Amino acid sequence: MDWLDEVKWDAQGLVPVIAQEAASGDVLMFAWMDREALRRTAELGRAVYFSRSRGKLWAKGEESGHVQQVHEIRLDCDNDVVLLKVTQLGHEPSIACHTGRHSCFYQVFRDGAWQAVEPVLKDPSTIYAKP
Repeated sequence: MDWLDEVKWDAQGLVPVIAQEAASGDVLMFAWMDREALRRTAELGRAVYFSRSRGKLWAKGEESGHVQQVHEIRLDCDNDVVLLKVTQLGHEPSIACHTGRHSCFYQVFRDGAWQAVEPVLKDPSTIYAKP
C-alpha cells in the first residue's frame, strides 16, 4: 500500500494540515493538502499546500519568500489530520501569516470579542507586492 493511501482524504480529496514551528511549538497556520501537495512536501522537504480558493497547489513562500522547511510530517490517530513540524525560512522576521504576523492564530476571544494580540511584523503590502 502506498503511504498516501493511508491518509483519510475528505470528499474533495483534501486533508487538513497544521504547521507548527519546530523550535517554539507555536502553531503557525492551518491549510489543506491534496495527495500531490503531500507527496511534494515529503519529496522537497518544504511545505506545499492546496489552495481551495485558487484551486491549485501553492508552495509556501512562492510569493512572500517565507518558506517552510519541513522537519517532520505526522499523521493523527484517525489518519485524517496532518501535522508539519517546520522552520520558517526567508526574510526576518519569521512570518507565516499573510497579515504579516508570525502566526495566523493572532486573535484571542476576550470580553465577548476577538482581539488581535500579536503584532504585525511587516506590512503585507510589502510582502505580497502586485506587479
